Amino acid sequence: MVASALFSFLHFIAVLTIAGTLFFEWLTLNQAPSLADARRLQWADRWYGIAAGVLLVVGFARVFRFEKGKDYYFSNPFFILKIVLFIAVGLISIYPTVRFIAWGKLVRQGQVPAVPAPELTRLRQALGAELVLVAGIVLCASLMAKGLGS
Repeated sequence: MVASALFSFLHFIAVLTIAGTLFFEWLTLNQAPSLADARRLQWADRWYGIAAGVLLVVGFARVFRFEKGKDYYFSNPFFILKIVLFIAVGLISIYPTVRFIAWGKLVRQGQVPAVPAPELTRLRQALGAELVLVAGIVLCASLMAKGLGS
C-alpha cells in the first residue's frame, strides 16, 4: 500500500515537472535569449527529459505491479489514448531538444544563440502543442480515474 502511494506520488511529480518545464520553456524562449536564459532553457529541457523517463518507468510499474492491473489498463481506450498522446509529445519534443542541444557549443563559449523568427515560431508551436497534449494526457487520466472507458 505504501509503495503504491509512493509510486502514485512520483507519477504526479513527474507530470507536474513535465508541465512546469514545458511552460517555463514556452515563456522563456524568445528571439534573442540572454546567455542565462539559454542555459536555463537547456537545463529545463534536461529536467523535462528526466521527468519524462521517470513518468514512463513509474507509470508502467504502476500498470504492471500496482493499481488495477495491466488487463484493466490495456483494455481502457483512455489509457491507450494516454500512451498515444505521450508518444506524440515525445516525438514533438525532439525538435526543441535538438535545437537546445545545438546551442551547447555557443553557450559554453559564452555566446548567445540567435533564434531566427521562423525557428522561434516553430519552437514555440512545438512547445505549445506539447502543453496541449500534456493537458490531454491529464484529462485521460482523470477520465480513467472515474472509471470511464472500462
